[in-house]
Order: sequence, then C-alpha cells, then structure tokens
Amino acid sequence: MLIVEKAQKEDLKTILELQYLAYRSEAELFPNIVIPPLTQTLDEIEYEFQKGMILKAEDEDNAIIGSVRAYLENGTVYIGKLMVHPEKQKKGIGTKLLLEIEKEYPGQRYELFTSTKSMSNIRLYERLGYKLFKEESISEELQFVYLEKC
Repeated sequence: MLIVEKAQKEDLKTILELQYLAYRSEAELFPNIVIPPLTQTLDEIEYEFQKGMILKAEDEDNAIIGSVRAYLENGTVYIGKLMVHPEKQKKGIGTKLLLEIEKEYPGQRYELFTSTKSMSNIRLYERLGYKLFKEESISEELQFVYLEKC
C-alpha cells in the first residue's frame, strides 16, 4: 500500500537522505559534474519546504520511498526533485507523486526540467502530458530540457 501525503518538517532529513541515494544514478550520467541534488543541505530543503510544498510517498512500513517538490510563482507551478528509492522504481510511484503534486495546484501551468540524458524521466513526463518547450546548455556535458503541461 502506498500513501502520498504532505511531508512534515521532521521528514526533511529523511527525504534529503533519500535524495542523495536516488540521484546517484543521475550523477553517474555525468561523471565529471557534481549535480546540485547531491550537495543540497538541510537548510536548503527547509527553505524549499517553506516556499512551497513537499510530498512524500510512504510504503506499508511507513518508510519514505519517494518525494516531489513544487512551488507556485506567477501562474506556473515549478516541479522539482521527483525521486523514488532505487529499489522501488518502475512501480508507478513517480507517476503517483507527480499526479498528486498537480492536484495540489489545480488548473495551473506546470513546468519541470531534466537532463537530456535522463531518457526514462523524459518518457515519464511525456506520458503524463508534458511537452518539451526549451533546451538549455549548462556545459559541454550537461544540457537540460524543460517541459510544460498547460
């Protein structure tokens, strides 16, 4: 049984630890780049918690196995840090988290981004109705794609 609900402040340390674990595979796509999700601090996630909303997914043992963040600004909901424990991926948890965060901000424009190398992420977002609208080159190795859903 999967439960998705708003995270509480006391969940943030556990979510940050999950983030470090979940983003390792992403970091392996860029061996020469330190990606921000692996260096984020507890203070930074607490700021995101205050600025917007963080959802958590818990399994039947009340273990946090997934999370997603979002905030609303100027009519756009910016979604980020969608993550699922590596051992729990490909089971619909990421889909459920993304759909639930959209429900928290109904009737808005949604925007997110990922690396051009993150093909499974791009497929997930496109399957849920997101369309590519911009690409940005961060460095020779790192390019982001931005997707939106209106």
